[in-house]
Amino acid sequence: MPLIPYALARPFLFGLDAEHAHELTLGSIAKLQNTPAQVLWCGERISDPVTIAGLRFPNRVGLAAGLDKNGRCIDGLGAMGFGFIEVGTVTPKGQPGNDKPRMFRLPDANALINRLGFNNEGLQSFIANVQRAHSFRKAGGILGLNIGKNAATPIENAADDYLLGLEGVFPHADYVTVNISSPNTKNLRALQSDEALDALLSRLQQRKLQLQSQSGRTVPMFVKIAPDLEEAQVAVIAQTLKANDIDGVIATNTTIARDAVQGLQHADELGGLSGAPVFEASNRVIRLLRAALPAHYPIIGVGGVMSGADARAKIQAGADLVQVYTGLIYKGPALVSQCARALAQG
Repeated sequence: MPLIPYALARPFLFGLDAEHAHELTLGSIAKLQNTPAQVLWCGERISDPVTIAGLRFPNRVGLAAGLDKNGRCIDGLGAMGFGFIEVGTVTPKGQPGNDKPRMFRLPDANALINRLGFNNEGLQSFIANVQRAHSFRKAGGILGLNIGKNAATPIENAADDYLLGLEGVFPHADYVTVNISSPNTKNLRALQSDEALDALLSRLQQRKLQLQSQSGRTVPMFVKIAPDLEEAQVAVIAQTLKANDIDGVIATNTTIARDAVQGLQHADELGGLSGAPVFEASNRVIRLLRAALPAHYPIIGVGGVMSGADARAKIQAGADLVQVYTGLIYKGPALVSQCARALAQG
C-alpha cells in the first residue's frame, strides 16, 4: 500500500487548478521514481498473467494514454501495480495544445473534462524519456506508445504524421496505439469513417510489416476509438480492423456527450468527458465490438473504471484488458491493485 493514503493528498491536489495539480503530481513522480521515496505511492502488483496479442501481461490492469503524454513517469506510475502502461499521445512535432484553462473537474460525477489538444514535447523528447525508463519493463511490465497527428497537419495528410510516429516509436514499444478518437484535435474523429480509416490503417499496417521484417521484432498495433459511435459505425470499424489485420482495439476515448452531467459546474465546457459518466457508453461499444469481432480478437476496455466491480464489468462486456485514468485521479493508486485483484478473483 502507498505510504501516504491518497485520502490525505487528494484535498490538497483538488484545491489546485486541475492541470496544475496534474503537472505537480507528474513532476514529483518524475523526480522521485526509482528512488526510496517511491514508497510514497507504490502498490502491490497483483500477479494475474495473461497473453494477449502475443504479449504476456503481468495482470490485466493498465494506465490509459493521456495521463503521461511525454512518457516521463513510466517507472513511477508502473510502481503503482499496473500490468501495463500506455503513454502519449505523442505527435511528430512538439505542440502547446489548446489555450488554458483546458482541464476541469466535475467531482459530483467523478468526472473530468479536458480539451488539452495533444500538448506534448514531440517525438524526439518522448523517445528519449521512454529510453530512460527501465525498472517497470525489467519487472515484466508492458509498455504501449500512443501516436497522433499534429494540429497543424491538414487532415488529408494525417497518415504522414501517423507514419512518422509509428517509425519513431516502433523500436521502443511493446505495442503501438493509433489514436484517431480524441475530440480535441480538429477533424481527427473523421478518420474513424470507413474510407478514411481503411486508407490510414492500410498504410500503417504496410509500414509496420516492413519495420517488423527489418527489425525481427513483432509489435502489435491497436486502434483507439470513440464512445460516440452508432452501432453501424462500430460494425464498419470492426470490419476495417479485420480487413487490415490490425492486432486489437481500445474502447473507448472520452465522450462529447453531456447527458450525464447536465447542470453540474463546468458541464458545458468544450472537450472530452471522462470518468464515471462514460462507463456505460464505453461498455456499449465494447459489447458491439465483441459481437462483431472474432472470439479472441483483443479488446482493451477503458472508460469510467472506479472500482474492482467496474473493471469486472468491462471484462464481462467483452474486454480482455482494462485501463484506468480518471479513476486514478479520484480514487488514488490503491485503485490499481483493487481492480487487478478483482479480475484475478474472477
